[in-house]
Amino acid sequence: MLAIKNCKFFADGLQVAGQNVLIENGEIVKISSEEIPVGYEIVDAEGNYLSPGFIDLQIYGSGKDLFSAYPTADTLSQMDLDLLSKGTTSFLACVATNTPEVVHQSIAAAKAYRSEARGFLGLHLEGPYINAKRRGAHIEKYICKASLDEVKRLLEYADGTVKMMTIAAELQDDEVINYLLDNNIVLSLGHSDANFEQATAAYDMGFKTTTHLFNAMPSIHHRSPNLPAAVFSHPKAMASIIADGNHVDFEIVKMSYKLLRERIFLITDAVTSCNIGPYQHQLSGEKFITSDGTLSGSNITMLQAVQNCVAYCDIPLAAALNLATLNPARLIELDAKLGDLKVGNKANLVLLSEKLELLKVFAEGVEHLSLIN
Repeated sequence: MLAIKNCKFFADGLQVAGQNVLIENGEIVKISSEEIPVGYEIVDAEGNYLSPGFIDLQIYGSGKDLFSAYPTADTLSQMDLDLLSKGTTSFLACVATNTPEVVHQSIAAAKAYRSEARGFLGLHLEGPYINAKRRGAHIEKYICKASLDEVKRLLEYADGTVKMMTIAAELQDDEVINYLLDNNIVLSLGHSDANFEQATAAYDMGFKTTTHLFNAMPSIHHRSPNLPAAVFSHPKAMASIIADGNHVDFEIVKMSYKLLRERIFLITDAVTSCNIGPYQHQLSGEKFITSDGTLSGSNITMLQAVQNCVAYCDIPLAAALNLATLNPARLIELDAKLGDLKVGNKANLVLLSEKLELLKVFAEGVEHLSLIN
């Protein structure tokens, strides 16, 4: 049993201070200013911010190996531990457009690792069913149109490990999309050249979100509204965004937040340096590029994305934290357990200073909620 005393946090956007959070069996059991009962191990938050752990729904690697280059359970374990040390307590490992062999190896790794996973929630397949016109750093020869038989075989083999897929809806048959939706895959419209009508139809059909808003899609045109305009005008469509200042200018992040509010969330889309396989990423300044100079993944953590939102995008801290916690949890329908600091939720938590420095991380499954940083 663990008690985190004298912390402050945000509830419905309002700051609450002087609170004690009681944790038992990996779950928050009480939040109050009352005296802590006997028997709890006590950690003094010293008045700092307590937040749910961060949730990254699109990340390719962290700490060392790129997952698609080394698609093993060991790589997922390494990502898990490295991300936990940086405050990301839940994540989807992402696999870009690749060969069927690499995709199957990635699924095999996910199945082998899931029984011992800490923050690993499953896989996000970004491709191969995308639009070559908006491929970005994805490799064109691996891009293809989905067939129903292929998708059925893929999901059967995945056995529940594939949670999210990025697809160019305008190029796929309705029977494929409906099958994926019927099997509870979170569909994200991305690497797409969809116009306004096509994108709106995809969201109406069941696409819940959009992959890295403004990247690998047409820019907004004042006489020809398209995918980004459809996101903004749709009542339910969500969108992820990379707040690193390289993939999207901070002024556009600020504008997007003002228009979308609870419908936008942060991802890192982070990669690691890699010199093998089809996706070779080289660090160039503060971003990663491929060998031909194409912008690829980011080099930020979720905490840095939150910090950037506050420092450069005029997003209030309470909202910026939601972009990295509650909003992605709602998208994947895990907000009853993750992304919110409330009784009954998992006690995956981060302690942040006034300057938003990471002080401590608490996570279920790591020495029974022991401090790991």
